[in-house]
Amino acid sequence: MANLDLWTIQDARRALDAGDTSSVELTEALLGRISAHEPTIGALITVTGERALADARAADERRASGERKPLLGIPIVLKDIFATEGIRTTCASKILEDFVPPYDADATTRLATSGAVLLGKANMDEFAMGSSNENSAFDPTRNPWDPSRVPGGSSGGSAAAVAAGECLGSLGTDTGGSIRLPASYCGVVGLKPTYGRCSRYGVIAYASSLDQVGPFAHTARDAATLLQVIAGHDPRDSTSAHREVPNYEAALTGDLSGVRIGVPAEYFVDGLAPAVEKATRDAIETLGARGAKIVNVSLPHTSYAVATYYLLGTAEASSNLARYDGVKYGLRTQKGGELLDMYRQTRDEGFGTEVKRRILLGTYALSAGYYDAYYLKAQKVRTLIRQDFIRAFESCDLIASPTASTTAFRLGERSDDPLSMYLTDIFTVPANLAGLPGLSLACGFDDNGLPIGLQILAPAFAEAEALRAADAYQRDTDFHTRRPALSQGDSSR
Repeated sequence: MANLDLWTIQDARRALDAGDTSSVELTEALLGRISAHEPTIGALITVTGERALADARAADERRASGERKPLLGIPIVLKDIFATEGIRTTCASKILEDFVPPYDADATTRLATSGAVLLGKANMDEFAMGSSNENSAFDPTRNPWDPSRVPGGSSGGSAAAVAAGECLGSLGTDTGGSIRLPASYCGVVGLKPTYGRCSRYGVIAYASSLDQVGPFAHTARDAATLLQVIAGHDPRDSTSAHREVPNYEAALTGDLSGVRIGVPAEYFVDGLAPAVEKATRDAIETLGARGAKIVNVSLPHTSYAVATYYLLGTAEASSNLARYDGVKYGLRTQKGGELLDMYRQTRDEGFGTEVKRRILLGTYALSAGYYDAYYLKAQKVRTLIRQDFIRAFESCDLIASPTASTTAFRLGERSDDPLSMYLTDIFTVPANLAGLPGLSLACGFDDNGLPIGLQILAPAFAEAEALRAADAYQRDTDFHTRRPALSQGDSSR
């Protein structure tokens, strides 16, 4: 299958509709790419080859009977945080290494109903805690643009699988930037929807007030197609919004006339790599040339966002992860002892270093005598950050900024410095604290040939506007059409 690494979901839909290929042929070709590239990239924890071919045969039969669905016969990958009935779901943790869910997550069900083909479960930081994908219990994922560098986290496997041409689209989750950061580092589109836009039912929880499901793809149009399928109210998730889902693809008109794009001064600060700043400002000018009006805005509490996020996120994690005690789920120690000893030993054996660090931080923040000083104060700052965005969106329709201050860093470079690692999220966590949608897409490359990400933020439930701006940008640029050398068959790189 020629130039498969260049295919998008739209290309595959056209080929399938025209009868130029079948879902089985497409799936077999992508499974071949997975076999070729996984030894280098490590994007997947589980490859579901037999399931994928069964899904593909069923999709071909449905298509032959006249059925048409947006993702019918399209091979995709799921982050290993989504429950999949009969397929192990590890969350990249030893404590869930052999856990096989008895049910599907809402997103899993929606994709299957739409006819998607499940190729596998993507690697990630353990329990979605990390910015580099180095915290997986199953070895780190490597960046397809340079395997000596990280793909970003925590959804690094989902982003790397798309960038390496192992699938046509994937799903991840974003708690503090876990979709947008790997999208930036891997040069693909990654969209974090509004909190409540997509159901979290069946998604293993890290921080319940921040977690959100979203897609990865090569283009804004493909991301719109994936979002169309997974968005919508779900009565099984009490935080799922009762909001009509618009036609996201119909919003991709290419016209930005009259759209006001805000540029926050707080996102262009010391420490921002010169190549990243130049690419971002060039991208904003490109949007302006499409008819958008560029205005300056201010988000004055941005500097408090990382500290606030790591207080609230870890506090929620300490509660959510209390359930992993060797009784209800996953691993139980074989070393015996009294009940409390079994709890302690199971959690010590099952959790990795970063997960333990965040549980301890969160438990401390919630403990008697410190709750008001840390957790309650962080909640108040979260409100201030949300109010910043409300005021900013009074004078603009979208906000544009760098997704990350640098391009992808080398494996191990920040592993011994948690604070430096946490600051990687400085431009992404504010949107999670405010519950807003955010998108990252490639807007250039640095001197090392590494992708640079442009972040587009929107008001709540305005994903269509963010996608429209991203699609308009991609009509005038070719960064989204470039592929890493690895995707062209150089699996020895």
